[in-house]
Amino acid sequence: MALTGIEIFKYLPKSNCTECGIATCLAFAMNVAAGKMSMAACPYVSEQVKEQLAEATAPPVRLITFGAEQQALKMGNESVLFRHEKRFENQAAVGLLLSSTDEPSINENKIKSYVHLQYERVGNCLKADFLYVEDSDETNPQAFTGLAQKAADMAPVMLCTGSPANARQALQLISHKKPLIGAADLKNIEEFAALAKEYACPLALVALDLQQAEQLSRRAQALGVKDLLFSIGASKISQALKMAMEIRYQAIADKNKDLGFPTILYPCAFSDSLAEESLYATVLMAKYASALVLSRLEGETLYPLLTARQNIYADPQRPLTMPSGVYAIGNADENSPLVLSCNFSLTYFIVSGEIDNSAVPAHFIIKDTEGLSVLTAWAAGKFSAESIAAFIKKSNIEQIVKHRRLIIPGYISIESGALEEELPQWQIIVGPQNAAELPTFLKKWPHI
Repeated sequence: MALTGIEIFKYLPKSNCTECGIATCLAFAMNVAAGKMSMAACPYVSEQVKEQLAEATAPPVRLITFGAEQQALKMGNESVLFRHEKRFENQAAVGLLLSSTDEPSINENKIKSYVHLQYERVGNCLKADFLYVEDSDETNPQAFTGLAQKAADMAPVMLCTGSPANARQALQLISHKKPLIGAADLKNIEEFAALAKEYACPLALVALDLQQAEQLSRRAQALGVKDLLFSIGASKISQALKMAMEIRYQAIADKNKDLGFPTILYPCAFSDSLAEESLYATVLMAKYASALVLSRLEGETLYPLLTARQNIYADPQRPLTMPSGVYAIGNADENSPLVLSCNFSLTYFIVSGEIDNSAVPAHFIIKDTEGLSVLTAWAAGKFSAESIAAFIKKSNIEQIVKHRRLIIPGYISIESGALEEELPQWQIIVGPQNAAELPTFLKKWPHI
């Protein structure tokens, strides 16, 4: 069970030295308990105590990392069942299946899609995360190892084979990329555990049911392997979903340490339809897949899946925001209209979309409202005339446009008079309340 801040405080020197960057030892203990800091930040706690506390404060679902340093991928480290209780720490990783029996051209095209299908949304890059290399013909290890080598040059890799010998051949070539290996079952757990220890790689365990998952977990840990992952081999989506939920629930609610590891699931196994596969992936992502394997990547299904992931794993205490600044939409120039709004991401995308629909190039100026929407920010005093005027004065907007005309959201029309007093050189124009009315409104420019 995780320690409280008061319990952690008992192990601290209580000198309030501030060398950890926190004002008091008690505040530091509270940060450690909340998962915001590590005990390693205190220089006066012994290594023995640090190890004890690290074990005691570790989250119920172990953190697993694989992939080279520059591309390292994290899974697990979860401590809650529901996002509103705290937050989900590491988003579900999306992987692409590569089979050793497929034609080289097929795998090459898949790798190209992995590399090129990337999207920018709310300042984040949305993309698939790893390549899943399947040893589909264990009698041909050269095909498997060759494919593994190609994949490892492009992304973090999961190696899936039932042959420890084939896994060893692949590891001899790409162990420096720190792949995840598997999947170990009751017959070959000793051989795979030895490989995981020798090459310092995380190990996936075949989990056909909870009993087998626990049994394999205990054996792997007894053999000295701590970085584990459950590969859920269900034949139906309902079985996969049930097992993923049971593993997470027992790990967190029942404190079952034998099940406290991330899970990988295979929506690619449940349908030949890419649309259905993407739907299944979304369901499993919500409850509670740590990694998902897709048969192929297409923009029309990948982008919605990644957008759903971004929303599911957003920190509920920190709304998705856009960086404050001036965004040129279309071929905006010095005579284009200047439209003001908040930095709440949903507002940004709706309003910028309507500006684009108007076919009127414009400068979209975003004020930092700490992720609050227009009315909420205004009610909180973060979108007042004074704060907007200060933002305009500090920005470089006067060097971007020749005119001095600012369009403000209709919902804060009450601030227009005060804004003109704060910015006497500017004409304040009250825009529509509904973003859908912006195209008609902007088409009147410059005669608004």
